[in-house]
Amino acid sequence: MELFDIIGPVMVGPSSSHTAGAVRIGYVARRLLDEKPKEAKILLYGSFLSTGQGHGTDKALVAGLLGMKPDDYKIADSLEIAKRENIHIEFGEAKLPDAHPNTTELILTGESGAVLDVVGESVGGGKINIAKIDGIDTNFSGECPTLIVHNLDQPGHVSEVTSMLAHKSVNIASMQLYRSHRGGRAVMVVECDQKIPRDGIDWLSHVEGVIKVTYFEGAF
Repeated sequence: MELFDIIGPVMVGPSSSHTAGAVRIGYVARRLLDEKPKEAKILLYGSFLSTGQGHGTDKALVAGLLGMKPDDYKIADSLEIAKRENIHIEFGEAKLPDAHPNTTELILTGESGAVLDVVGESVGGGKINIAKIDGIDTNFSGECPTLIVHNLDQPGHVSEVTSMLAHKSVNIASMQLYRSHRGGRAVMVVECDQKIPRDGIDWLSHVEGVIKVTYFEGAF
């Protein structure tokens, strides 16, 4: 057990789950989009939906999308800031069967037109889990550099990824593999001990059979 697990995060707001965790979900989603959002559809589930407004969950999620962290004093003004920056925000109810009680689905559209769908869970003490990206299971915390590779379910892709990381002297902390069905689409979630150089990510994105590469440097 670490000291953080006892005293909780440094934060602005009344609740580590509803406020700090929500800011972090929004922040990770913004980093995964890799550009400023122009539209954000924020769908709330469970406790986030029923008590979130009183805990400032709506403002916290938007603050994260604006690039704020849990200790930013401007969190309370995030909705007004988003409006000034011409970011359209829409709230609604998420339809997520058997989801964690503190869950949100963020459907983001960036300035370039890129679209990203992220499901995030606030699991307590300010900690989060990114459960899905674009409808595929991922399950990572955002606490360390994370590589998400969407690819066709074909032989060789795991070795391509691990070989690139070894060549860049990046150690793998954990790896998760998912696929829709045999021969369909697959995803790798690789959490690392070091940041991954951009040229390695760019090379991987051009490997045959790789559909999409998303990288999050880690922030918490």
